[in-house]
Amino acid sequence: MAITCVGCSDMGLAYLMNTYPITSTTFVRREIHAHEAAGVPVTRFAIRDWAEVPVDPRDRDEIGKTTYILKQGAGKLVTRTLREMVLNPVGFAKALKTTIHLATRPGSTGIKNAAYLVEAVFFKQAALALGVHHVHAHFSTNSAAVTLLARRMGGPSYSFTAHGPDEFDDPIGNALPVKVEHAAFVAAITDYARGVILDATGSGAADRVKVVRCGIDLDEFEATPTPPNKRIVCVGRLCPAKAQALLVEAVAPLVKDHPTLDLVFIGDGEDRAGIEKQIAELGLENHVTLSGWGTGEEVRAAIKGARIFALPSFSEGLPIVLMESLAMARAVVTTRITGIPELVDNGCGWLVEPGDVPALRAAVAAALSADTDTLEALGETGRSRVIRAHDQARNAAKLRTLFPAKL
Repeated sequence: MAITCVGCSDMGLAYLMNTYPITSTTFVRREIHAHEAAGVPVTRFAIRDWAEVPVDPRDRDEIGKTTYILKQGAGKLVTRTLREMVLNPVGFAKALKTTIHLATRPGSTGIKNAAYLVEAVFFKQAALALGVHHVHAHFSTNSAAVTLLARRMGGPSYSFTAHGPDEFDDPIGNALPVKVEHAAFVAAITDYARGVILDATGSGAADRVKVVRCGIDLDEFEATPTPPNKRIVCVGRLCPAKAQALLVEAVAPLVKDHPTLDLVFIGDGEDRAGIEKQIAELGLENHVTLSGWGTGEEVRAAIKGARIFALPSFSEGLPIVLMESLAMARAVVTTRITGIPELVDNGCGWLVEPGDVPALRAAVAAALSADTDTLEALGETGRSRVIRAHDQARNAAKLRTLFPAKL
């Protein structure tokens, strides 16, 4: 499969994901579509499919375009592995040596890494049969391990985008240094992420670790006037890391001064039952709504209909939904963690320390009390930042210039 693009004129391009498509990583689908809109076909691989059915029809459409490694069946994967051992003993030995390195890290397991090796054999053989010369992965975890092992067997060159923060919790346990060592390059979504990677791998990797920010399709996110209501929207999986329960706690006393306060959560997850109980205990049934997952169109409509967007997370890389909200000229309330301050400051919203409920309450109260002109000025500043740094087409083009022309 030959493709033509700037910087990769003799290269077939593939993407390998751990699970794809999935509602919380729509940025991968958008990035792939941006490549294809520029005339660069992308072959999709994923280790596994998602157990849930994606809400967005564009995500559902991706399922039929994706080759799932684990769906090949154990027999087929083992047979391919035995064939690789016989026909490519030198390459397989290199991959096996690297597998042992991965498996002997503190906290790792041999079974998991043996599975990566078998998956890498299938991917390597399938990719080369399709004319793939380079593969890009998102996150430095499972999919990066598979691309690394495939490369050690003589498969396509690889790169990956590191997001954080979870994947940075234990860089040695995640084998980040060896994954970076053999990669053509590594994309970090923020300056913060690049700094963490270099701290873990040394300054020798500095020329291969590039900041390539995530982006959105700006045509989908037009600026709209801030409505004169008291609605707050929060989008994301309901889980401890995103701390939606703290937002419920923070707004509870504000209902007295803002009787029309309306907090809407879009998303679902393991914290749903706990948040429902919290809502009932605080008597907020008429003020807080758990609406479940929504399509991209439904999320955009919800943000447009809100006064502000809030995300009180403990753990994030740089959330796409912050870019989306600011692109629609909505001021945001969020936390001062990892890469978020590279986009958000008091010029476009409110930053608070994670877990500080009084500060979160004060920020939300300020946003609810602010006049429309103030909120719109904050929103306009935020939109200008997104246009400058998070245009999907521009950032995907930057990524393509880093892809090697050939092996």
